[in-house]
Amino acid sequence: MIELRHLKTLVALRSCGSLVDAAERLHLTQSALSHQLKSLEYLLDTELFIRKSKPLQFTPAGQRLLKLADDLLPRVEAAQRDLQRLSRGQAGRLHLAIECHSCYQWLMPTLDAFRLKWPEVEVDIPGGHHFAPLPALKRQELDLVITADPRPIEGVSYQPLFQYESLLALPKDHALVDRAFIEPLDLATETLITYPVERNLLDIFTHFLDPAGVEPAGIRTAELTILMMQLVASHRGVCALPNWAMTEYLERDYVTARRMGPEGTWGTLYAAFRSSQQEQAFIQEFIELARQTSDRVLTDIKPATNNAC
Repeated sequence: MIELRHLKTLVALRSCGSLVDAAERLHLTQSALSHQLKSLEYLLDTELFIRKSKPLQFTPAGQRLLKLADDLLPRVEAAQRDLQRLSRGQAGRLHLAIECHSCYQWLMPTLDAFRLKWPEVEVDIPGGHHFAPLPALKRQELDLVITADPRPIEGVSYQPLFQYESLLALPKDHALVDRAFIEPLDLATETLITYPVERNLLDIFTHFLDPAGVEPAGIRTAELTILMMQLVASHRGVCALPNWAMTEYLERDYVTARRMGPEGTWGTLYAAFRSSQQEQAFIQEFIELARQTSDRVLTDIKPATNNAC
């Protein structure tokens, strides 16, 4: 069987031009190197180089093995370097999924800062919301999930990032604008505009309407935040979003917003990862960068406890 050491020997022989120099480079005796080459030639039933030729000449069989060595050895060496970096925690893969359509305001600067600190970690965000991210995390198809719905899954751990308040966006001349805050029954006659995701991923259901046993008069979905704001401004319905997602629209006086409940409706955003990666340095670095960045770029959020769920 052809082994990596055989290919390395032939490459050294080509570079050095003689058995003596090749043996020295490979830290072998000339006798041991000669024996290795003869054994390989016996295995292949062909000569690999012409003895006593100056300069050293390889046979067609030897040239074919050198071509294999030139293709294979750099790839093996690159893989070894990657494995060494992985073992030291300097490299890896961070494939993310986001159960939050409006996270990009703080997520993109977090990713920029992360790439600067961990350039050898492969970062990717698979597109679409048509699969269950948390089970995919357990199956190792993903490495981290941003979620507001921490479900108990064996082998999956959670760390909170920050707390945020959901606000109800209303047309500026809506009847509910006169209220200090919105009550669940106020939405029983309203069309609720949401992102096209499961209702258990929407705070307005899990933290506001469902506990009160209230259903909106209708539900309409929109993919983009700006489309939701346009629908609200044109009296097509109302929608609930994290406070930071509404900031620019409120500053432009495009819509208005009210708290949901006297104390507001608050949720917590989490980073979910496999429990086996608890000590992975770049996972913890990403979580800490997310906390620092969100605190810097978002307004009216609260720090979350640092205890893992």
